[in-house]
Amino acid sequence: MLECGMLERDRKTLQRCHKDLGKQLVVDEALIQALLADNILTESMAETIMAEPISQKRSFRLILLLPKRGPRAFSSFCLALQDTEQQHLCDLLTQSAERDGEEVCVERAVASSLPFPTQESIPAKRARTHDSMECSLDADSPINTPVLPCTPDVYLSHCQQAYKMSSSPRGLALVISNVTFDTRAAPGLDPRKGGEVDDEVLRKVFTELDYTVYVHRDLTAQDMRTCIENFSREPNHRTVDSCVLCLLSHGVEGAVYGTDGQLLQLDWVFEAFDNAHCPLLQNKPKMFFIQACRGEEMDCGVEKTDGPARTTSPSCEQQDAGREGSDLTEGRDIGRPRIKLPQRSDMICGFASLKGQKLCTAAMRNTKRGSWFIQELNTTLRLHAKDMHLADILVKVNGRIKEREGYAPGTPHHRCKEMSEFTSSLCKDLYLFPKYQPQY
Repeated sequence: MLECGMLERDRKTLQRCHKDLGKQLVVDEALIQALLADNILTESMAETIMAEPISQKRSFRLILLLPKRGPRAFSSFCLALQDTEQQHLCDLLTQSAERDGEEVCVERAVASSLPFPTQESIPAKRARTHDSMECSLDADSPINTPVLPCTPDVYLSHCQQAYKMSSSPRGLALVISNVTFDTRAAPGLDPRKGGEVDDEVLRKVFTELDYTVYVHRDLTAQDMRTCIENFSREPNHRTVDSCVLCLLSHGVEGAVYGTDGQLLQLDWVFEAFDNAHCPLLQNKPKMFFIQACRGEEMDCGVEKTDGPARTTSPSCEQQDAGREGSDLTEGRDIGRPRIKLPQRSDMICGFASLKGQKLCTAAMRNTKRGSWFIQELNTTLRLHAKDMHLADILVKVNGRIKEREGYAPGTPHHRCKEMSEFTSSLCKDLYLFPKYQPQY
């Protein structure tokens, strides 16, 4: 039987931090399952928490329950935060307890007592000032922990085999986000609710990664083309080490839509930055992120042939998941752009959805938190750019997308799946070395 009551020191720590936890804590299936496995929550409690439609309400309900769940509840909660990549909140609790002179310990069910790991020597332990804190767009917006900084040791161990990445800014970044479409010119293209969250998320994360970011919203196909041409010819590319281009819109395989319903070919976009058309970026890495459908088929998923059956999954969406697609069939046969060498090199492109021989899949978008792909890209860049090169970051994004599942009972989107992918002609490892400036 579970002992009632949390230790007084742990209860006070939770009480001091409850506002920050309420705003920043992500209470998802993975966190709840960790607390269930450790017998901190009952099935009934878990169902009650996850029934809350708003993330902030789930957080506060969990925080109110924890002090009543026994002396192990605090340490189990800290471990669950670590396991769900919310280390910054784990650190918040630890530092709060340390300020009171308390020694914080965590324990797993299989171990008696393990000392809580101390913060590494990286600057992540610094006080979160107003400048470093990300303001929530709404109760269900992404949680933007500050980008974790690269250490001198990481830089020195990788810089010889990686692209040069020491300029400040690291490069220029262009984000084009089409949210609202012309109802007369493009009657089949619905508004991309949640798209405005995506472009703000990208602006913030690439700004923190030391890029000069330009955001343009709701452009026609011709305006997109003009904007991209001007960006590719920007003379400041000469003095920086890389370039980023993000396109967020409805789309088909090989193209994305302007707000006027006309298509912008991705092959033309890649060509605008190749070695012939953009000499200022020769031998420099060029990153592309395409948040758009590549077809009209929804991935309904395939049941696993082994393992236990389940009705929910990690990262199950608790809000409506809007499909980034339309009923238009124009452009279904557009060929996939192929990166050529040596005229076209040093590029990497992340796609929100999969292109296969028989299936071009739809990209999924939450109307409150934004697109799945942008959510996971944002999270992974913030947590892992400090010591992971971009190709491995996109592999990790693929893994996180693979685990996601739509939650919209009674609609075709319920238990829907998505699979992202990326293509690359990079010739070296691409480390962003965030917040590190080499000393010469």
